[in-house]
Amino acid sequence: MTARYDSVAAAGESRSELLDLPALWAAIKAKKLWIIGPTLAALGLSFVAVNVIPPRYTGQAQLLLQSRDSYFTRPGQSEVSNQQFDPEAVQSQVQVVLSRDLAREAIKRIGLVGNPEFDSGAGALGALKKVGVLLGIGAHPADRSPEDRVLEAYYDRLLVFPVGRSRIVAVEFTSQDPALAARAANAIAAVYLEMEEAAKQDTARSASSWLSTMIDPLRKKLAESEAKVEVFRSRHGLLVGSNNTTITAQQLADLSTQLSTARNQQSEAQAKAAIIRDAIKAGRTFDIPDVANNELVRRLIEQRVNLRAQIALESRNLLSEHPRIKELTAQLADLEGQIRAAAERAVRTLENEAKIAGQRVESMTAALEGQKKTASGANDDEVQLRALEREARTQREQLEQYMLRYREALARDAQNATPADARIISRAVEPTQPSFPKKLPTMVVATLATFLVALAVVVSRELLNGGASTPAQDAPRRKGPIRGEPGFGAPKDEEEDRHEGEVKAAPPPRRERIAGLLTHGGRVGQLHLDLADPEAGAANLAACVNKASEGHAPLVVVLDGAEPGEASPRALAQLLSERSRCILVDLASDGDRDRAGFSELLAGEAMFSDIITREEDSRLHEIAPGRAGRAAVLAASDIVDVALDALCETYDWVLVAAASTDDAETLAPLLGRAQGALVMAGHIGNGHAVEVAYRLTDLMGAPIALVMVEAPEEQLELAIPDRDPVPA
Repeated sequence: MTARYDSVAAAGESRSELLDLPALWAAIKAKKLWIIGPTLAALGLSFVAVNVIPPRYTGQAQLLLQSRDSYFTRPGQSEVSNQQFDPEAVQSQVQVVLSRDLAREAIKRIGLVGNPEFDSGAGALGALKKVGVLLGIGAHPADRSPEDRVLEAYYDRLLVFPVGRSRIVAVEFTSQDPALAARAANAIAAVYLEMEEAAKQDTARSASSWLSTMIDPLRKKLAESEAKVEVFRSRHGLLVGSNNTTITAQQLADLSTQLSTARNQQSEAQAKAAIIRDAIKAGRTFDIPDVANNELVRRLIEQRVNLRAQIALESRNLLSEHPRIKELTAQLADLEGQIRAAAERAVRTLENEAKIAGQRVESMTAALEGQKKTASGANDDEVQLRALEREARTQREQLEQYMLRYREALARDAQNATPADARIISRAVEPTQPSFPKKLPTMVVATLATFLVALAVVVSRELLNGGASTPAQDAPRRKGPIRGEPGFGAPKDEEEDRHEGEVKAAPPPRRERIAGLLTHGGRVGQLHLDLADPEAGAANLAACVNKASEGHAPLVVVLDGAEPGEASPRALAQLLSERSRCILVDLASDGDRDRAGFSELLAGEAMFSDIITREEDSRLHEIAPGRAGRAAVLAASDIVDVALDALCETYDWVLVAAASTDDAETLAPLLGRAQGALVMAGHIGNGHAVEVAYRLTDLMGAPIALVMVEAPEEQLELAIPDRDPVPA
């Protein structure tokens, strides 16, 4: 059978599927010309392109969108708001700058018609254009207007965009002539401002025209409404007096005032008369102000005072019965009577005034009641009158507003009266540096992009071809295939075909017997490992075992058939642990009485975390037999299967080390579920290892391999004679 395993196939079957970075780097170095060549070509082509392409220059003008109305242009508004320029409004103004009407006017001002850079109809037609016109592929430039011919190139060179989160709009124009680029950007901005001013003037003009058509009919309606108000007022006697009130309402108010006055006078006269009567009865006539202030009473009082003085004078000489005294006394009594009579007249006068005031109150009350009836009858008429007045007032206010707006519209329908809601804050200047092409960035980007693409192509081809190829030093060590040596699992007819051939080199007898054993059943092969190359070792080992089921690692039984001091199962496990997750289950030794292991796990006395160990500076995980020894572990085959399944779900490789001296009954449970078996031969010619491998062919159906660790130059091409294998 063939002892040479393809490293690429082995890497594809590896469960770890780790990326071989060293091998990938070696493949990149091997194909470096495929990367450097296109990179240098791209550098040269980009250098030629940036020097051949005519440079283009870009001029930029900036517009600030803001309302330019002020208190003087809009007297009716005390404040002008800029909230109208939200992001949507800014984008709308950008589209206005890009409009075709503005473009046509800008083309005329810039003078792009007839410029060969923009006008396809300038100059004579080229040969290709003539052929295209004749074949109907393209239209003749003369079939379109000059502005239409320039529009396409104009829009290709124009860029209008808002600057960040602001109300600033940038206008960029690109041309091969730097002066033309700056002049075009400024011209486009100026045309935009003029169009905005013209649009506002058109708005004011249309408003004044509409208002003028509305004012005249409204005047006529107002005159008719006011005439209706006056006619209705005169017809129903609702004449207006002072304070804009009707005569009926004024009369009613006057009567109410007079009635209140008459009632006050009546009450006052009655109160005074009652007080005077009480004073007369109490003998205090002179305490009454109306009596004391009477001229007649004052004279009578003076006479009484003089008379009393004369009586007192005469009484010194005359007695009370003297006629003179009686005369003076009679005069004094007469004066007292006159005074009382005067007081009574004052009382009667006040009582008469009270009666007169009462009569006036009654008459005023009657007049007020009549006026109330008149006023209540006029309320319905006043309601209709107020409705007519309200309609006339509404029309008057509307007419006044129309007149005010009309005068404002007429005032704004003038040049410079309606400034555009934008202004130029930065005019374009003639650029000195070209905007295209950027020589150094273009060369760097083109070169770097080509380098990355070439590198990606090389890496992709390596990965799609099965991963990174094996380096030269890890190639198969055999100078040529052993003729008649079939691969694992190959059909027997193919094996018989491979037996045919010549012997290219006569091998020693011992090697011939070993090769003869390898042909037995077509399931035993040789595996040559270099302990210094973990990647190649893992790849070659993957080809020596059957592929495990999805989600499980391959379980490999490793028998220690080498001589002491040569390769051991632990060395093989160390090799695999450098590139994958590997665990070694040691069932070849009797175990340590002081160390828990597999036997304690099966007995339920420990967990996986208690028995899995790892030495310092090593990635290899190990499980010892345990205190009960390997015999106790191998005796419980059903529980061992469950534990090994758990390990196969966790690791990439599960190696079970067994002793080569174990009998068939001991190894049968392990070999029955293993994906392969390895016999550590150490070197070619190990008879004990060959015998062990021969014995394993009857115990398992998985591939079996002899692990050699000697130099590859000792391997020769062997011709296998057609005879039964002879054990060493």
